[in-house]
Amino acid sequence: MSRTTKDVIASDFGPALMHRRRAQAEPPDGSREPEFVQLLTPEGERVEHPSFSFDGDEETVRGFYRDMVLTRRIDVEATALQRHGELGIWAQLLGQEAAQVGSGRALSPQDFVFPTYREHGVAWCRGLDPLKLLGLFRGVDQGSWDPHEANFGLYTIVIGAQTLHATGYAMGIQRDGNVGTGDPDRDAAVVAYFGDGASSQGDVNEAFIFAASYNAPVVFFCQNNQWAISEPIERQSRIPLYQRALGFGFPGVRVDGNDVLATYAVTQAALQRAREGQGPTFVEAYTYRMGAHTTTDDPTRYRLSSDVEAWKLRDPIARVKAYLSRQGHADQAFFDSVEAESEELGERLREGCRSMPDPHVLDVFDHVYAEQTDELAQQKAAYAAYLSTFETEEAAR
Repeated sequence: MSRTTKDVIASDFGPALMHRRRAQAEPPDGSREPEFVQLLTPEGERVEHPSFSFDGDEETVRGFYRDMVLTRRIDVEATALQRHGELGIWAQLLGQEAAQVGSGRALSPQDFVFPTYREHGVAWCRGLDPLKLLGLFRGVDQGSWDPHEANFGLYTIVIGAQTLHATGYAMGIQRDGNVGTGDPDRDAAVVAYFGDGASSQGDVNEAFIFAASYNAPVVFFCQNNQWAISEPIERQSRIPLYQRALGFGFPGVRVDGNDVLATYAVTQAALQRAREGQGPTFVEAYTYRMGAHTTTDDPTRYRLSSDVEAWKLRDPIARVKAYLSRQGHADQAFFDSVEAESEELGERLREGCRSMPDPHVLDVFDHVYAEQTDELAQQKAAYAAYLSTFETEEAAR
């Protein structure tokens, strides 16, 4: 970044940022948009911000574009698989690719992520095979990845619970002496992802209290996609979500969640602040859920199609493509290669999902505890004996 981390801590996350010094964006209908940090306009034009800057090169931006295209393909392919009966359900992220890729790429290897059930783009950035995500939603496992391999926790279905997990983990690494040492390969931070609806949960607010009280190195990353299932943000909060942080005693900032450059810059600064021992930060990524809450949801019953069409003009992938094309940083061959990679990924996901073996019913007993208990072993044996009676009856026929 162009300024030192000390400068960022002193000014960018001070109370002044809560109320002023943000780039403005005008939505398609000309009405005034909420204030947020923006570095790339919906038209693909770079803009400056007095407090945050993007320090990556054009190769980094091309990488962001690839990440977002492939993340969207994962989402689209999984939605199609669910429609064909191959997945039980799927939580869509359509329109939130920039928020997830920008924040995901800002992470250092030693940082730890506590996701909800929608962070498919963050999982991609952490190197997780998307087929492992599909296994969970197909119901063949309960999440088959090792959280410690990529420092990416298992998906959390209970709304907001992961914020408490993240705060406790952050307090743990703090006590392990892995915060504020000045060693960039040792100092670590934690990110807790959640949505605007989860901000109304008691668990989230309790996590804020503990994080502030113990100065925990955690970044609370809220993807405000405007809808808590069918409830609009206006019914959830009387003030912008990021301003809530000040009441708990730590800074908050709102960023254009459809701007991958701004999301990266803001998250990068918040993480560095946490690693240096300066405590928690609340980041509100102001975005929009283009799809349904999940594949069981019908958003046409509670929101206007005109709103969706307006937000399509702020598509996070389209603005990066426009920027790369306008500046001559990527040619058609590059875009074609990404599209070809997307097609290959889609085919791999379709074939991989359909070829997943069905789990045995007794497998559920093997994934309750890290080590099997005598009581659970007895329960497994008893249930196996019960199942065997059906096999005997079938053989006798």
